[in-house]
Amino acid sequence: MKRKTSFLFINLSFTKVLHPSSTTMLSFSTLLVTVATAITVRGAANTAGLSSTDAQALTNISSQLNESNSFGAPIVPWDNNGTPGWYYGDSPDNVPDVFSDLPWLKDSYICWLLSLLDAGFVCPTPPFHQSPPPSTDGYSQLFYNYTGATQSPDYMTYGLVDTVAACKDMCDSVTGCIFVNSYHDVNGKNGSPLLTCSLFTQCHTLVDAVNRGGQTQADGTIDFITNSDGYCAQTCSCA
Repeated sequence: MKRKTSFLFINLSFTKVLHPSSTTMLSFSTLLVTVATAITVRGAANTAGLSSTDAQALTNISSQLNESNSFGAPIVPWDNNGTPGWYYGDSPDNVPDVFSDLPWLKDSYICWLLSLLDAGFVCPTPPFHQSPPPSTDGYSQLFYNYTGATQSPDYMTYGLVDTVAACKDMCDSVTGCIFVNSYHDVNGKNGSPLLTCSLFTQCHTLVDAVNRGGQTQADGTIDFITNSDGYCAQTCSCA
């Protein structure tokens, strides 16, 4: 039997999960429960023995990360109102305060909940992609260091990552994903060094990299795109 321990805050009345490093607490009139005990994992298919706290957390994460709401990012990244749905990486302190309630996909408790859901969206597991990538990592690079991001109706979800390799790891963990577009959304993340990672169900070339930013931010700045890379899983047919 495996045991997982987590020290995150779970908002039982809302669907947001706060990562442990967050210093920004939501000003909701609600109950916050600290989950700070070892959780016994009885198997991904068995939820009958869940505690009431775990069951509520499972309901909340299911509401927040599901296919119908693009796994937390229902508004596309090229829309001015778009916000990322998740963070996958080792530096949660780099997540802007405005996004401090993103699910952290390296938190063992959140990852356990997602494995129970079996909804086609899980935390990445080994083997992980490397930076720089070897010549045979399963992806073909279709464009590199461009100033436009992919914009297409086959969009699946997007979030924040530390590296291009982490973006590929996310694609491997989402059912149906075969194309990743990672890029810096300058002025769009409050100066954060994190990459935006967008996932798609079809492969794309520069023809579709038409999102060049140009969106006015809350502080009055205009965002723009740099370091945009597109990678296609080699099992797909890339034009």
